[in-house]
Amino acid sequence: MPLPRHAQARFLSLILLAWLLVFFLTRTALLLLHPAEAVNTPLDVLRLYGVGLAYDLAFLVYAALPLAFYLFVLCPNRLWATRAHRAFLHALTASSLFAMLFVATAEYFFWDEFGARFNFIAVDYLVYTTEVIDNIRESYPVGPLIAGLAVLAVALTFALRRVIARALDAPPLALKPGLAAFAGLLALAALDAAFVDQDFPMGQEQNTYLRELSGNGPYQFFAAFRNNEIDYRRFYATLPESETGPVLRQELAEPNATFLGQDPLDPRRRIVNGGPELRRNIILVTVESLSAKFLGSNGDPRGLTPNLDALRRESLYFNNFYATGTRTDRGLEAVTLSVPPTPGRSIVKRIGRESGYASLGQQLVAKGYDAVFVYGGRGYFDNMNAFFSGNGYRIVDQSSVPESEIHFKNAWGMADEDLYAQAMKVADQDHAAGKPFFLHLMTTSNHRPYTYPDGRIDIPSGKGRDGAVKYTDYAIGKFLREARDKPWFKDTIFVFLADHTAGSAGHEDLPVANYHIPLFIYAPGFITPREVSTLTSQIDLAPTLLGLLHMDYVSTFYGRDVLRDETRPGRALIGNYQHLGLFDGKDLAILSPRKKIRLRENAAADAEHERRAMPEDPLVRRAIAYYEDASHAFRNGLLAWRTQGATAAK
Repeated sequence: MPLPRHAQARFLSLILLAWLLVFFLTRTALLLLHPAEAVNTPLDVLRLYGVGLAYDLAFLVYAALPLAFYLFVLCPNRLWATRAHRAFLHALTASSLFAMLFVATAEYFFWDEFGARFNFIAVDYLVYTTEVIDNIRESYPVGPLIAGLAVLAVALTFALRRVIARALDAPPLALKPGLAAFAGLLALAALDAAFVDQDFPMGQEQNTYLRELSGNGPYQFFAAFRNNEIDYRRFYATLPESETGPVLRQELAEPNATFLGQDPLDPRRRIVNGGPELRRNIILVTVESLSAKFLGSNGDPRGLTPNLDALRRESLYFNNFYATGTRTDRGLEAVTLSVPPTPGRSIVKRIGRESGYASLGQQLVAKGYDAVFVYGGRGYFDNMNAFFSGNGYRIVDQSSVPESEIHFKNAWGMADEDLYAQAMKVADQDHAAGKPFFLHLMTTSNHRPYTYPDGRIDIPSGKGRDGAVKYTDYAIGKFLREARDKPWFKDTIFVFLADHTAGSAGHEDLPVANYHIPLFIYAPGFITPREVSTLTSQIDLAPTLLGLLHMDYVSTFYGRDVLRDETRPGRALIGNYQHLGLFDGKDLAILSPRKKIRLRENAAADAEHERRAMPEDPLVRRAIAYYEDASHAFRNGLLAWRTQGATAAK
């Protein structure tokens, strides 16, 4: 390809061509990790690289603007040929090459962990730098990697020195043509903004791997940073309000529920469970990344979960239980607020809009409980402290625990054993004060870098997820053995569930199997051990727990008490930040931006039978009702905690 005639344009073209080559090689390397899943025909290859080139160019148009402004407008011709300026441009080339290689390496590791190009998770990783940098240091050989990339960038710059010199020796562009060139680039950026976005043309692909590989990591990173909240009614399929309300009320209706108010989109209802209220303590443990498939009792041959397998036989175990999302904040949102996963960021992370909701903690505080969020890490991460403290909980996290009581920690927080020790300390204090307690724990050990105290299990620390799962199981077993000796044990309900599974990547959007998590409710002498096969969502946990305690309350929950009528067909709401789904045990309705609707038939068994659907499809109508109503309720304050409403329910 002939380079432009003028020096500034030649130099800019060299930089951009190098970026294009790195993007091509990155896409190819990621493709080689999952070739069978991403590409089935030669046409798939053409689409992959064709759409990929469109996103690469779209990003480079934006990225080139600052350098182009300097080269074409700011840099005077008399400076161009000086030795110092040429040295600066060589250094700039080396820095750019280092940035390219660093981004490519980061994308490789991000893909390896999440099966996706940069997205909301990468944005969070930039925001929460302390935990992330520590985690990266503990998980990867960062020093040698950075040094190696720097050496490679310098070596490539040296190898290209003659090409760079020829570009710099070309006649420089005068100011007026330079201004015209920069104006042309601005016009391209405007066209870019008008015709290319996070969903088009990439979003036309049904195959998740192919769609993700078609994207551009840096482009998606900045798009995710910009679009962290999505207006449901603007981007998703809707029903007339006269239809949404009745469909949603049919979903939420229970024999013991009475809807409040005249607005059919208002989810609030009075729940009367009957019988004397039971003031049982609750210890609810949200376990990091515990997929149901890890359990030996579910057929895993590695023997990683002997304590949980034994606990299953002694618990009310939900074997058809599904997470709402793929991140910790989604699991916390579902368990705490019992709401569907609205598009964009979870409510937990919507800074400035994260408090004042009718949470499970608020409901129990109104009954005289001490509600405490106990976290192994630092609660400012993912905005957890602000969310829980704004919704009825007090906080115990790593920053409030004396160093003498932390025997092991890594980038994400203290080991699970230390977390459980803190929970028992709080329980002891509340019991001594004669106060019922609700402790919501969030663990951290089952997370990369997968490190934990030595000598606990037969897998060395830091060797991978198998060891982290086995340590997680070990810590739960130890916790329950120690809790059995406590005077409050006989009056306590223990709940163990995952925040999400260990991985969400799949051949398609919203792979149902990758949302399947375990749920144990354990209370010897109170709850009879058995298995519940009803399809259940994380949003059903709060109303089911309050039903077990016979509590009356005003509910804004979108879940229902599964144990009240186990013959009623269940459903699971699953999603990611963009795609929203309703699974009925057989089929999956998927709502996507640009008001796209799809129906995946036999989703639990075969993900290939997917078709476009219409709002008239019964499952689609139900899905729209859930998500449209939840978005309406969130935006209009219908999920707010109202003390007078809670009092009226007593």
